[in-house]
Formats: sequence, C-alpha cells, structure tokens
Amino acid sequence: MSNGLIIAAVFIAAFVLTWVLRRYALASSLMDIPNERSSHSVPTPRGGGVAIVLSFLAVLPLLGVMQWLPWSAVIATVGAGAAVAVLGFLDDHGHIAARWRLLGHFSAAAWALYWLGGLPPLLVFGYTFDLGIFGSILAAVYIVWLLNLYNFMDGIDGIASVEAICVCLGGALLYALLGASVLALLPLLLAAAVAGFLCWNFPPARIFMGDAGSGFLGLILAVLSLQAAWFKAELLWSWVILLGVFVVDATFTLLRRLLRGDKVYEAHRSHAYQYASRQFGAHRSVTLAVLLINLVWLLPLALAVGLGYLDGLLGVLIAYVPLLLLAIKFKAGQLEKAGL
Repeated sequence: MSNGLIIAAVFIAAFVLTWVLRRYALASSLMDIPNERSSHSVPTPRGGGVAIVLSFLAVLPLLGVMQWLPWSAVIATVGAGAAVAVLGFLDDHGHIAARWRLLGHFSAAAWALYWLGGLPPLLVFGYTFDLGIFGSILAAVYIVWLLNLYNFMDGIDGIASVEAICVCLGGALLYALLGASVLALLPLLLAAAVAGFLCWNFPPARIFMGDAGSGFLGLILAVLSLQAAWFKAELLWSWVILLGVFVVDATFTLLRRLLRGDKVYEAHRSHAYQYASRQFGAHRSVTLAVLLINLVWLLPLALAVGLGYLDGLLGVLIAYVPLLLLAIKFKAGQLEKAGL
C-alpha cells in the first residue's frame, strides 16, 4: 500500500464521517446556538472534529504493524489523542469543570512525553541544553497550552482547519527537504484528515469542529513538533514558527485579560481574529488572511531555520514581531465593549 493511497483514504474517511456526523447532529438537535459571545449568527451542527480524530487515529496502528512508524510514536499519539478527544467530546455534550479538564490534559501530556522520551535537547544560539526533568515539565506545559489555545482559536469558520493544514504541510516539507520523507507521513495524514473535514467547515461552515476536534489538534500538533525536534533540534523552532498565528493571538489575548483581572476561563470574543472578522464582516477573509500569512511569511522563516540558515530562537523573534503588531492593531484582549 502506497503512502498516497493511505493519505487519500484518510481524506475520504474524514469527508464521509463529517457528513455522517452532520446528519446525526441535525437529527439529534446537537446545534451550536448563537449567543452574545458567538462569532456566528446561524445555528450550526457541532462535533464534526470527531471525524478528524477517528480517521487519523484509526490508521496509526496499521502504520505501526507495517513498521512505517515506531510503536512508541503510535502509542504516544493514539493514547494521548484519544484521551483528549474523549474529554472534549464529553465537554461538548455536558460541562466538565475546568480543573478536571486540566487534569486530563496534563495526564495526556505526561503519557505522550513518557513514550516520546521527554523534551529533546534545546538548541539556543548554537548551544545545546538538556533540561532533564525540568524539560519534561516545560514540555507538558507547552503541550497543554497548545491544546487549549487551539480551542480558544477555533472561533470562526475554517480558521483552525486551515492553520492545522498549513502547519502540517510545512512540517512535512521540512522532513522531505532534510531527506526524511518517511517521517513526513504522520503530518501529511493529519493534514488529509483535517482537509476532509474542511470541505464541510470552510466558510460558511456547515458543521463546527467542537472541543473534541480542536483540543485534539492542539495536542497532536504539539506532539508532532516534539517528535520533529528529536529528529533535528532546529525543527522545534520551525514548528513554533509555523504555529505563530495561533500562539501569538492566543497568548497575547490571555496575558492582557489576566493583567486586567478577567476570568480567563469564561467565553469571550476578544481575540484579534474575532475582532478582525467583525471588522471585515466575514469569516472567509480572515481565514484566507491566516492562510496567506502562513504561506508567505511563516513558512519561509520556518524553512530557513530548519535547514540551518537562521538561528531558531532568532527566527521565532523575527516571525512573531509582525504578528504581535497585528494582534495589537486588531485589539487582541481588549474589552469587547470598547472594541467592534
């Protein structure tokens, strides 16, 4: 069985499963009803991200059996991903207290890190640092933050899907350019699963991802970035650059709300991308802008870092400064009554 056939099968499976989940949601009245905190105005089926989870995770044991992926990677990804997806699914269908969600998230992160071998040595300005146990703690915080920020950033049609596809294709391209095409399969499979879902989620969305899908994507992207860093230390910085749009908007918004004393666990519409979507009056224009930023700005910098032409941390700083300026321009974290 060829790589292309497996990738196509995952895409088709995600597409069909999303259609099935949409029919089920409509029949069962599992709808996202707009409220004052919503960025949409029409009741829309939710929970479509389960299609991404099932189509992606189902193929991984097969790849382990075929010895295309090490079993440690399969166990890390399937175990942590399934746990986060189930937790998100339960939260989609009934509220789970934040402390229990966080406990589940850190448990999933610990599971993934155990099988991955912890945080790889960090390369900073040419010096390598092995942080040991502290590195594993830092990596767990990184995974949980990326998991949650992906949930925060899944607020307008197509944006979370487009971001995941761009990041995965960028990561796969880096592997290919470094002569490790076999390692590119995992991010390509995730991109294929998300693309199948995006066919139904592109603006105007006919189904939403839900917490099961967004949290799952955040965790898997974090795991993939750490796996890449074990192959080559510079690649961690490359993945952090590729994730820049989401990392900067979510982090800046959270810090601004924390400094103001807001209850950060409460829903809001104060991310830069949400203000931008209201300013331009459309989700599609903002989602396409994210696509453009990823392709024109972040991808070239990520390639320069991964191929050794630019220091990793310096590359992150160069990549993030314009994104920070955009976040400020579009009022990320500003009180909603003072914004658009």
